Amino acid sequence: MKILVVDDEELIRKVIREYLENSSYEVEEACDGEEAIECIKKKNIDLMILDIMMPKKDGYETLKELKNIRSLPVIALSARKEEYDKLLGFELGVDDYLTKPFSPRELMARVKAVLRRNKEMNYYIRKDFVLDFKGHSLKIEEEEVKLTPKEYELLVYFIQNEHIALSREQLLNKVWGYDFYGDDRTIDTHIKMLRNNLGKYRDWIITVRGMGYKFESEE
Repeated sequence: MKILVVDDEELIRKVIREYLENSSYEVEEACDGEEAIECIKKKNIDLMILDIMMPKKDGYETLKELKNIRSLPVIALSARKEEYDKLLGFELGVDDYLTKPFSPRELMARVKAVLRRNKEMNYYIRKDFVLDFKGHSLKIEEEEVKLTPKEYELLVYFIQNEHIALSREQLLNKVWGYDFYGDDRTIDTHIKMLRNNLGKYRDWIITVRGMGYKFESEE
């Protein structure tokens, strides 16, 4: 994991770097928003720790520009403790907000929590069943499972609505679209193929008699 530390105070960057490296993270540094944006464009950053009050380009301006580049988890640091400043930070997309002075240990705890939440949003993991939402791939026992585009869309929709009974009409509308003039056999055929591809996890797709299907994993 590579973390970008953005702060105009060298001492603060040095302290944060030391704690991050002691936790086995790779660290990049920037002293202002302009340097931060250039770093994000060139390197694969997993999380940014961003000071709000900086010269040239402050944290708020950096966050606004970041939206046009990529999605990235951000922990904001600021001497401002007013509720307005925190709300503005969250409105601009920060994942957490820590006021100065802060405990480096607390910052490390928040870094781990934000990275964990971000990973959970990008993956659905049960036992050795791993669905990578960003990579559009499914692995079972570390082997990639080949799914057709519609099988993948079905599986994602099931997971997004886990434990909820879904009618065949709902599945047709959501996965194929309202302008699709198929019938129940379209759903049933794709469910059969998807179950076959899920192998030992085929029973996670449950038939709801007289209605449709629902997805329930063994957590």
